[in-house]
Amino acid sequence: MFSKGLFKTTRAVTNFNKVNNIQHLARFYASDNARVTATLFPGHGIGPEISDAVVKIFDAAGANIDWDTHHIGEPQPGGDLISKDALQSVLKNKIGLKGPMMTPIGKGYRSLNITLRQALSLYSNVRPAVSIPAIKTGFDNVNVVVIRENTEGEYSGLEHEVVPGVVESLKIITQKSSMRIAEYAFKYATDNKRKRVTAVHKANIMKMSDGLFLECCRAVAKKYPNIKFDEIIVDACCMKLVRNPGDFDVLVTPNLYGDIVSDLCAGLIGGLGLTPSGNYGEQASVFEAVHGTAPDIEGQDLANPTALLFSGLMMLRHIGKYDVADNIQNSVMKVLKEGKVLTKDLGGNSKCSEFTNAIISNLNK
Repeated sequence: MFSKGLFKTTRAVTNFNKVNNIQHLARFYASDNARVTATLFPGHGIGPEISDAVVKIFDAAGANIDWDTHHIGEPQPGGDLISKDALQSVLKNKIGLKGPMMTPIGKGYRSLNITLRQALSLYSNVRPAVSIPAIKTGFDNVNVVVIRENTEGEYSGLEHEVVPGVVESLKIITQKSSMRIAEYAFKYATDNKRKRVTAVHKANIMKMSDGLFLECCRAVAKKYPNIKFDEIIVDACCMKLVRNPGDFDVLVTPNLYGDIVSDLCAGLIGGLGLTPSGNYGEQASVFEAVHGTAPDIEGQDLANPTALLFSGLMMLRHIGKYDVADNIQNSVMKVLKEGKVLTKDLGGNSKCSEFTNAIISNLNK
């Protein structure tokens, strides 16, 4: 079930870009043997360890990826935490892979993740949550894709102190961005032969902002009569997801709600350590692990690289390397099913390096 679901939810991104004639992807439609350069942001905490694991697995599988590595998070001239060289690398290469990152707290810096998404116009975040047979949870029928608007909403980063003790944070919802993410969601559903798109909102309270988002979803839905469209208030969505996630298919959300709902969906399949994520824009795409930096186990060879690896598989399929991605995924599924070499968070006692080597050993050479 996992393999089928993940194949569908990742291949569709390439199909979507073909449909929308996004020209920057044209050079990527090549054989698995073609060499491609991708930007790598190893991240912080356990980020460098799991990034190293992914690079080793990709090399062993013959992915033919050359990595342009950039370390971000150090203050730059002007106060930014992301260098111009790092941003230019992604724009040049069109694809990137990013480990978990931590923004300094209470020092006036904007979130690294938000800054990266806005600077590169990565307007669509796609988070598939699909049950993995080898990972036992309370549900075995999860196959939900959260498609989240990625550039505005409560995460616009516009805050100020009105008077001492009173802070105002601006929520920005625009027709342009709402129409764009709704169009993406319905194209995605169509390309994946999905049957239903659900708009998640709070328009009963935020009548103008979420109301505009909902109006845009309704307008786009009329163009896709073969896709069932419905709406749900975000709190009711969370309640129903933990009761019966099989009731949902594709969820399209504003920024904040998508952040919350996609993490909830990750919990349904075993946690953020197993969940892939991709951020897509018209100029570039960045794939990432969305879990934390886990500083408590940093440098101890204990981290689980699966989430970043699965995100890397989304990247491989995005650029047309389907066979390599399938080979790696089949190996991961075999290692998880055997249950002999698992990291602690997966119920085992193995090190990250041992888990990585087990995946490499099970690759179809």
